[in-house]
Amino acid sequence: MNWSMQLYSARNFQPWDKVLKSLGDAGYKEVEGYGGVYDDLAGLKTELDKNGLSMPTGHFSIDMLETDFDGVRKIADALGIRTMICPYLNAEARPEATAAGWRGFGERLAKVGARAKKDGYGFAWHNHDFEFKALDDGSVPQEHILAAAPEVGWEMDVAWVVRGGADPLPWIDRHGSRIVSVHVKDIAKAGEGLDEDGWSDVGHGTIDWASLLKTLRAKTSAKHYVMEQDNPNDFERFARRSIASVKSY
Repeated sequence: MNWSMQLYSARNFQPWDKVLKSLGDAGYKEVEGYGGVYDDLAGLKTELDKNGLSMPTGHFSIDMLETDFDGVRKIADALGIRTMICPYLNAEARPEATAAGWRGFGERLAKVGARAKKDGYGFAWHNHDFEFKALDDGSVPQEHILAAAPEVGWEMDVAWVVRGGADPLPWIDRHGSRIVSVHVKDIAKAGEGLDEDGWSDVGHGTIDWASLLKTLRAKTSAKHYVMEQDNPNDFERFARRSIASVKSY
């Protein structure tokens, strides 16, 4: 498999040329972009090529996707991004905590997805934990987002699903065909990862990735498996240990 790394994990360990070299040396073949890396497109593409890396997926804010799609497309074309991913919705920008409110947000994603499809790109939504917190009627936002945007893919962040209080397996069963990419992230064991926001290196935490990867491969259409740690205290250690773990499964 062409294992990927979300470059947000390395935002505190720049320069980027050093980061990309360490990832190429560790055996990664792909990386996933985010806003902080798009400033020097030509320079970034040169470093990707130098280290045998591609960037098939990239994160873009909902604001940019809705108001500057041409700018998103320029970045995507410069770096080879084929699937654009909306990664987050700030708390102050979230809709009313009702089924209708979240369906409305899903409809916004559907419009972006239609534009992306028209121009030849894939498009997906990336979850955090808030999408799995029950609304007053007992439903959860992720249900309404997916229902209102049936043509939009899902980049499933398994660890955030778990932190949201949900079991990822039923979601994989129901929506496997929608899952185009997976964030491979792990939650630290009790008493560990205290200076890393409770995350851990993949395969060294509490999530059964050996079993989950088999399920994801069998039941989803995911093409990209993207390692991520939101706040590592040692990025190179995280990158090396995580890829070693998943390659052993």
